[in-house]
Order: sequence, then C-alpha cells, then structure tokens
Amino acid sequence: MRIGTAISYAGGFAESVADIVELEKAGLDIVFVPEAYSFDAVSQLGYVAAKTDRVQIASGIFQIYTRTPTLTAMTAAGLDFVSDGRFTLGIGASGPQVIEGFHGVKYDAPLGRTREIIDICRQVWRREKVVHSGTHYSIPLPPEQGTGLGKPLKLINHPVRERIPILLASIGPKNVALTAELAEGWEPIFFHPEKAADVWGASLAEGKAKRDPSLGELDTFVGTALAIGDDVEGMLDHLRGMLALYIGGMGARGKNFYNSLAQRYGYEAEAKLIQDLYLDGKKEEAAAAVPKELIRAISLIGPEGYVKERLAAFREAGATTLVVNPLLPGREARVAQVSKLRELVD
Repeated sequence: MRIGTAISYAGGFAESVADIVELEKAGLDIVFVPEAYSFDAVSQLGYVAAKTDRVQIASGIFQIYTRTPTLTAMTAAGLDFVSDGRFTLGIGASGPQVIEGFHGVKYDAPLGRTREIIDICRQVWRREKVVHSGTHYSIPLPPEQGTGLGKPLKLINHPVRERIPILLASIGPKNVALTAELAEGWEPIFFHPEKAADVWGASLAEGKAKRDPSLGELDTFVGTALAIGDDVEGMLDHLRGMLALYIGGMGARGKNFYNSLAQRYGYEAEAKLIQDLYLDGKKEEAAAAVPKELIRAISLIGPEGYVKERLAAFREAGATTLVVNPLLPGREARVAQVSKLRELVD
C-alpha cells in the first residue's frame, strides 16, 4: 500500500511544498495538486517537480471541460518530462457548480467526453496523428464552425513515456464502471471500507470485465484524514465542516453527487438534513448534523492499534494508495505522522 497526500488549494503553497520535501524523506510516495477554482495546478505541479527527487506527482484533478483533450495530453507530457517520468494525470468531471458557475462552460456528457479524452491523450503520447473521431471532439468540423483547413497532426516532442498513468475521480455508477474499464487509477471520495462493495462493487466488476489486461490492476486512491495517537478523538470534529460543505453545499437539491453518495451509504435522512441546513445558511448546524459514525469510518483517526485495524479494513476493501491529510499541526508532527503510518503500512 502506497502513501500519498494532497496540497491544499486554499493557500500556503510554498509552506506545503516545504512539507512535501520532508515527507518525501519520510516515505511519501505521491503528492496531488488539486485544481478547483483556485490557482491552476499546472504551474504548481512544475514547482513541486523541481523541488523533489523521488515522489510521484499527480493532478488531483484537472476538470475535463476546462482544456481541450490535446492540451490535456500536451500538459501531461510536459509535466512528465519536467518530473523525469513521475507524473500521473488525474482527471474528472467535477460538477455543474464549478464548470458552469465558474468557467461558464456547459456541463454535459461527462461519460462520453471522458472516454474520448482518454483515447486522444493516448494517441498524442504515442505520437500518432490525432484523429478526433468521437461525438464530442470530432473532425472535420461542420462548415459553419470551421475553415476546412484542419488536418491531423502529431506531437512534435517525444514524451518520456507513451503511456502516462491516468486516474479518474468518479463516484457515480456509470463513471466508476468507465474508470475500471479505461484508467490505471480510480479516486473515489469519502471511501467507506465496510460499504464500498455495496455501493461500487457492481460498477467496478462491470468495468473490469471490459478492461484491457495491459492496463494492469486498478490502483485505488483513497483520501483519508490522519491522526495517530491516544488523545486525537477530537480531531474527528475537524472534518465536519468539509463534509457539510460537500454533502450540503456542492450542488442544488436533487443534483449533489456527494449528497447522493451519503444516501447510498445509508444516511438518507442525515444527508437531507445536512443539505437543508446548509442551503438555508445554517452551516454550523449542518456541520453538527454530520454523523460521527461516518466521519470515523472514512478516517484514520485514533490510537495506533485502532489505526492498524482500519488499515486492514481499507486494504481488504481494495485501497492500494492512501492519500492522507495529517491533521496534527506543525511540520514536524505531520512528518512524524506519515513516518508512523509508513511503519504501520509496511
């Protein structure tokens, strides 16, 4: 089981990268740089690549609507080059609130677009002449949309690798099936080991039945908060605000993917209450309504023996990479936490 972490997009980037340099020495395997409606991830990934030697770097995630497929491929090849082959391309659909509200782009056909983007990226990395033959990215363009001068081209540069690992962030049944079919990695959110099979098992099986064996086994990246110690029970409450934001505020009523996930976990009434409170502006009450049972299940927070038991549960549920958020304050404490987790994992 590998260990990763994600850099916060809310600020303190230089300090976070200084943490990564020390975490790399403590055994960190991969670091994710997110891209929500923050600074772009590309410039930050290049900075991380320059400051580190061994740790893998990953976009966590590039949204599929904000770049053309060929630009996504070019960017991934460039980041793989500057990192000496350490880059993983994480992509995902995000949601209407970010794509339409912030980027002003229509949120449509996430499954079809994702499939075509993966196909085009792999064409580019193999230095084939790119043929946009799908429904959403196709040539020739209709006369009213193009000049008629477009022609297939191939990437000028020779990528470090002709197959850069692709990771998909997905939680819906069809998206998860697509991920298991086409991607090297899968990144769910709020992963509940005891309920993961019930929620995603059928979709994963459907996708894996169509999977090209050359892709290898699916690498499952599970994000989880980390606090190992005998007096860290209070750290569970640190996650309430974030869970309330996603379950309650990331989308409208009836169109919130994270709220739907909480319901699929069995928290139907709680998910509705959290959303109602959050959308009514009662954010503190929404946070207080997040079930502690859910927080505990998706986290690695507790004494060493308990965390070891939870590691076994995550592994049994299929997690292959843990993307941890160390909660204890201070660089020294965060490095010590990852070092201790490395011991427990090994």
